[in-house]
Amino acid sequence: MVSTHAGRVAVVTGASRGLGAGLAETFARNGMLLGLCARTRPDARDGRTALTASVDVTHADAVDAFARAVVEHFGRVDLWVNNAGVLAPIGPLADADPVALRRHLDVNVLGVVHGTAAFVRHLRQRPGEGALVNISSGAATTPYEGWAAYCASKAAVDMITEVVAREERSAGLRAFALAPGVVDTDMQDLIRSTPEESFPAVRRFRRLHHEGAFNSADWVARFILERCLGEVGVVRPGDDSDTVRLRVPDQPERPQKEKPPPLEPPESEP
Repeated sequence: MVSTHAGRVAVVTGASRGLGAGLAETFARNGMLLGLCARTRPDARDGRTALTASVDVTHADAVDAFARAVVEHFGRVDLWVNNAGVLAPIGPLADADPVALRRHLDVNVLGVVHGTAAFVRHLRQRPGEGALVNISSGAATTPYEGWAAYCASKAAVDMITEVVAREERSAGLRAFALAPGVVDTDMQDLIRSTPEESFPAVRRFRRLHHEGAFNSADWVARFILERCLGEVGVVRPGDDSDTVRLRVPDQPERPQKEKPPPLEPPESEP
C-alpha cells in the first residue's frame, strides 16, 4: 500500500542522530523526500530522495540557504521539523557558564526562530498548506531544578509557535509545538549520568530507563504524520484545529518489563 505521504517533502533539523535521525527514517519509509541537516552532516542518502547538509541553526543565513536548496532540489517543502536542540548546561542557574547559557538559547530558541521564519517565507510564496513542527518538551510547563535554561527555552518554543500560528494562518501554516515524551537518545544518557545535586529529578529518568518506558522515534514520527501533517485541510472528528501545543501519547505497544525492584526509594513525580 502506497503511503498518502509519498512524494511530500520534509525538512528535519538536528537529523544526524537521536530523534531527528529516527524521524527521518520513518519519513523515508513513508516515501517522503527529505531535506536533512545538522552541525554534523547526516548520513548520505540517495540524492534523488534526500538532500543533506551541515548547517548550524544559530546562523539565520545558513538556515535560509538550506531551505532554498531543498526547494530548488524538490520544488517545495510540506513539513518542517525544528528538532535541533541541546540540554546543557545542567545545574543551578547561578553556577552556569554564561557562554554555555548563550549557546543554549542560540540553539534552542534562535534555531527554532530561524527555521520557522525560513519555512514561513517559503509557504507565503506557494499555494497550499504546510505543517511546522517545533520540538518542545514537558519541561516547557514543568519546572525542573537544574534545567533553568532548558525549561525556559522550551517555554519560548511553545509561545513562538503559538504566535506564528496566528500570524501565518492566512498563509496556510499549521503550526505545532510538540512534546515527544521521553525518547531514549544520547540526551537521555546525559540526563541519567548527571549527579543528583545538579539535577534532583534524575532518579525519575533512571527509573524510566530501568523500566524501558520510552516512546520510540518511529512512534513520534507516525504521530507527526497522522496528527500534524495528516490530510491538509481535513479536521477529524474531535480534533481541535486550533490546538498548537501537543504531546505525543505514551506508546502502547512498547515492551514493558515485569515490575523490577526499585532502584532507589520511591519519590514523588515532578
